[in-house]
Amino acid sequence: MIMPVRTAADLMPLLPELVVILGAFALLMLDLFIDERRRVISHVFAIAVLAVATALIAFGVGEHGTVLGGMFVRDTAADVMKITIGIVSILAMVYTWPYLRARELYKGEVSVLMLFATAGMMFLVSSGSLVMVYLGLEMLALCSYALVAIDRDSPLASEAAIKYFVLGALASGLLLYGLSLIYGATGSLQLDQIAIAAQAKIADGSSLMLITGVVFVVAGIAFKFGAAPFHMWLPDVYHGAPTPITLFIGSAPKLAAFGMTYRLLEVGAAPFEDQWRLLLAGIAVLSLAIGNLSAMVQSNLKRLLAYSTVSHVGFLFVGLAGGGREGFAAALFYAISYAIMSAAAFGAIVVLSRRGFEADRIDDYKGLNARSPWMAGLVLCVMASLAGVPPFLGFWSKLAVLRAALQGDMLWLTLVGVVFAVIGAFYYLRVIKVMYFDEPEGPPMEASSDRPLRIVFGVNALALLALGLAWSPIMAWCQRAFAG
Repeated sequence: MIMPVRTAADLMPLLPELVVILGAFALLMLDLFIDERRRVISHVFAIAVLAVATALIAFGVGEHGTVLGGMFVRDTAADVMKITIGIVSILAMVYTWPYLRARELYKGEVSVLMLFATAGMMFLVSSGSLVMVYLGLEMLALCSYALVAIDRDSPLASEAAIKYFVLGALASGLLLYGLSLIYGATGSLQLDQIAIAAQAKIADGSSLMLITGVVFVVAGIAFKFGAAPFHMWLPDVYHGAPTPITLFIGSAPKLAAFGMTYRLLEVGAAPFEDQWRLLLAGIAVLSLAIGNLSAMVQSNLKRLLAYSTVSHVGFLFVGLAGGGREGFAAALFYAISYAIMSAAAFGAIVVLSRRGFEADRIDDYKGLNARSPWMAGLVLCVMASLAGVPPFLGFWSKLAVLRAALQGDMLWLTLVGVVFAVIGAFYYLRVIKVMYFDEPEGPPMEASSDRPLRIVFGVNALALLALGLAWSPIMAWCQRAFAG
């Protein structure tokens, strides 16, 4: 039974989410009175809303606890994920404005949809109930479908949105079926109560329905991550969507999917840890193999990054398969690192593109060093970090998940991860080789004239080196998230 909210103080743990939701509704009203020439006002307002919500979490405004009868949980793990989601979402909004404005695609609903999607992610990582899991997931998914189709005149974008919607509906059905089996077997929607009931089911030998539900849940999780063999939507969606929209759906939602995985598996299905660890290990191997081998033959940079996302999800699953607090801390560290790296990778395409030239083919980057050494250096930082070259952030995140798998008695999975880490470096180094050793072709590639955009991308790319040199505090932050 859901307990009523008696005072405003009872809603304090929900304060950041309320700020984002109310900000989105306020933006809907504000947009009615803003013409196209002053559209930047709605864009700045949306960024301010996210900045305020992120600051509230970072400074501990509100309090930890549960509200809505245990449906919503605010704890250290949720705060860590929400702060990163807020920062990455703000980054995505900064990249979005100049790109869509130059192509006359920026509409008021872009900022509104991004705010509602962010709210969905925040609900997802604070889920204490199966109902909240599905509510947060659908808020994120429905907004993502609409954002992908924002360029209505593009056949690629329309096709990508349709594929995303159809396959997303299938995945939501799989997940919902799994959740219904879990509810039917345990008689509870609360994740902590489900864990207790699952322990009792194991003791009396009647856990078949519950295990079946967990299998369907894992399949739904794998789709939302874009893990193989549920990755079919990724290449077309990443390629067809406008680049800053790809940046948004390819970065922050990975943290939300991690939060969903933690709540459903570690909190709700903890008694079946041995079973779901093996499932995640198998998915990790498939993702590493299919993602890396498919990325090696791509000529389009956005499709290459899509398949490399499958590979990176495989590494994240390596950490999850390690199990325990160390495994989840390592996987969270990887998710945070990948969100920052993904934002920088797609940010490079945004900065180097212009109307009529999307800068999304690998050949477009030939001889970039000869034309713009500074931009080539920044792109090198991004590619080196994605490849896992020390001392960049990507190296330490890979090392963390491989160490977690080793500590979880999965030596074979660690060895598989090491092999594919070496294989995966090939296609990133190929981009670096094209920039530095090939002769320039076609029209000259120039960075955007938008100075704030160039500054943000520079900070984003150089942060991969700076955080790589100071990665230990981030890892300690992730470990504290699961210390309680």
